[in-house]
Amino acid sequence: MEVEQWLGSDNKLGIDIWRKKYCYNGELFEQWLDRVSSGNNDIRQMIVNKEFLFGGRILANRGLWKTGLKATLSNCYVVEPPKDSIESIFETAGKLARIFSYGGGCGVDISKLAPKGAKINNTALETSGAVSFTDLFAMVTSLIGQHGRRGALMLSISCEHPDLEDFMVVKTDVNRATKANMSIRVTDEFMNAVRNKETFVQTFRRPETDSITTRNLNAREFFRKMCYANWDFGEPGCLYWDRVSSWNLLSEFPNYHYAGTNPCAEEPLPAGGSCLLGSINLAAFVNDGKFEEDRFRRAIDVCIIGLNEVLDEGLPLHPLREQIELATNWRQIGLGVMGFADMLIKLQLTYGSDEALKFCDRIGFVMADEAIKQSAILARDNGSFPMCNVDQIMASPYFQLNTTKETKELVKKYGLRNSQLLTIAPTGTLSTMLGVSGGIEPIFANFYERRTVSLSGKDEYYKVYTPIVKEYIDKFKLTGEGDLPRFFVTAQELNFKQRLLQQSTWQKHIDASISSTINLPNDFPEKDIYDLYMFAWETGCKGVTVFRDGCKRVGILSKEKGTRAEEKSVKQKRGFVENVADDVVGKKRKLITGCGSLHCTAFFNPHTGDLAEVYLNKGSTGGCNNFMIGLSRMISLAARSGCNIEDVVDQLESCGSCSSYAVRTFTKNDTSRGSCCPMAVGYALTDMHKEMRQDIDRAPSTLTRKNVEHRFSDSCPECGEKLERQGGCNICKSCGWTRCD
Repeated sequence: MEVEQWLGSDNKLGIDIWRKKYCYNGELFEQWLDRVSSGNNDIRQMIVNKEFLFGGRILANRGLWKTGLKATLSNCYVVEPPKDSIESIFETAGKLARIFSYGGGCGVDISKLAPKGAKINNTALETSGAVSFTDLFAMVTSLIGQHGRRGALMLSISCEHPDLEDFMVVKTDVNRATKANMSIRVTDEFMNAVRNKETFVQTFRRPETDSITTRNLNAREFFRKMCYANWDFGEPGCLYWDRVSSWNLLSEFPNYHYAGTNPCAEEPLPAGGSCLLGSINLAAFVNDGKFEEDRFRRAIDVCIIGLNEVLDEGLPLHPLREQIELATNWRQIGLGVMGFADMLIKLQLTYGSDEALKFCDRIGFVMADEAIKQSAILARDNGSFPMCNVDQIMASPYFQLNTTKETKELVKKYGLRNSQLLTIAPTGTLSTMLGVSGGIEPIFANFYERRTVSLSGKDEYYKVYTPIVKEYIDKFKLTGEGDLPRFFVTAQELNFKQRLLQQSTWQKHIDASISSTINLPNDFPEKDIYDLYMFAWETGCKGVTVFRDGCKRVGILSKEKGTRAEEKSVKQKRGFVENVADDVVGKKRKLITGCGSLHCTAFFNPHTGDLAEVYLNKGSTGGCNNFMIGLSRMISLAARSGCNIEDVVDQLESCGSCSSYAVRTFTKNDTSRGSCCPMAVGYALTDMHKEMRQDIDRAPSTLTRKNVEHRFSDSCPECGEKLERQGGCNICKSCGWTRCD
């Protein structure tokens, strides 16, 4: 079989994704199947049938240890929260670097770091606060490459921490922590204080100096500010931590504690914890309008066995020794679903309706019960996970609700092979490759508009229907999306309560968590975000974040790399270098680097805002002048040759760290943003470029408002098409580009 036969020759997007992300060194599709299934013929057949896919790290890396490649099979990690010392903070940064270098994403909770102003015993006298180190951890994420992409990071903090308000506003600065998702761990006590308009007391004790920091927080006022930040910037998300802690197989283990979550928040994990992912395509189990439950049960068994095989194979491939020990002792896996919205459409059920909720409740229970049962059978054959305590597992409310009598008896007799079994990841790339909806997300849109350039040189737009929509239109010979029945509901058409009820119904049966983004229309009322977050808590969700179409975060999503569609259509011919006109507009920045001062002058096209030329000059104590001249000439040449400033800056920001820069940063604390001279120049160019665009925006005679808005739209950096938000990830349904913030 060829990949074109597997995905369909017309699925160019899926084929490109497979070749770019999962195919190793030009291997044939059959070779890839053999490598990924590793002798498990049942798994191999499920992949061929498009019924199941392992997580991306497994699809890309399984079996490659034989070639000497250092790559993990786990998508998800959580490191031990840094202790309140400079040594622990930088040890955590080192762990992050190691995990990212192996291809994993990671979560870090900063709740153990002292709040701003706390007394410390060094020359600084008082700490800059926990939140100040978010920039350090985000910077590490930006430095380490992963096969053409960057690592994914989750930063979290407890609502009990006195620096909570500072944490909440970090992402309202669009230049801060751009490589991290951020979430607040809120307790039931805090949420009750919000609901009852009560004061919430935040306390932090620092034993080293015997000091206590206490702040009285107006819970309702803070929560409304947080809701506005979400409406305007899409972060920080909420993690309902008491629900996270109490609804799982280990809730009755007295010494087991979650240390944080992975970047997309579907995996709460202990310090040093990790998890392997895989997802069943629910749409593949609908035949002639009926869901084949028996086949679904058998698939769950196969997948639990397959994930355990990967767990054993991947034990020596974890980046850190502590991760090997945790995975050995607790054996977490994460089986999830995708294609849920497609399944509902095939069953003619409307997302969020009473009928859909009832059906979801049924198959969710089947999935939980069957997964637990199969894990018990594996425990019978291979032994339970080393830390297993059967009585404590069976006492958990989650276990009691989600098991039949037969399963309870098996667990009582044999225990479980795994301490964690189910999770629902965003599956953005996987589901896009197969042409189905991601996770339990509703369909984002019934169609997308694509642009092409006609023979006359003019832009022409045409519709590309979402696969399930096209299938229905073709089957029933409809004239267009206007004739679709009501069960073709999209993300932005849904009432948020329908969306959250569907999620909370699934959460009843998922022992880990669910990666969830509520996509909202641009005109969604700001005041309703409060009701949305309260409703998510009240209905038993473990976490949620929102993303409003057109919010200020969309500029971040599209600025990092690459070319917009409008720019690609006028890309310069290879080898052509533009001359710099006389009417360019200059901007200047003085930078402080590890060696002293550095002056950066940049010139921009006054009509388009494009970078035209750069000059770098060292101050009296700056670095190597010849290096500065050479770097500025190469930046100028790249700009005049048609390279976008985002591409140039991306290269500058990937230059690594300089020891003199690091020393000066932590002795004088006066360096410009970055960790070396090229990186500082990159940030300065980004800042000046943004300022130039704002200047043009205020002077529409040089560039129309329409063009300015297009440049800041939520477009894909590779092809310029509109991005879709799923979980913590941004997905382009046109070219397959993806990024998890």
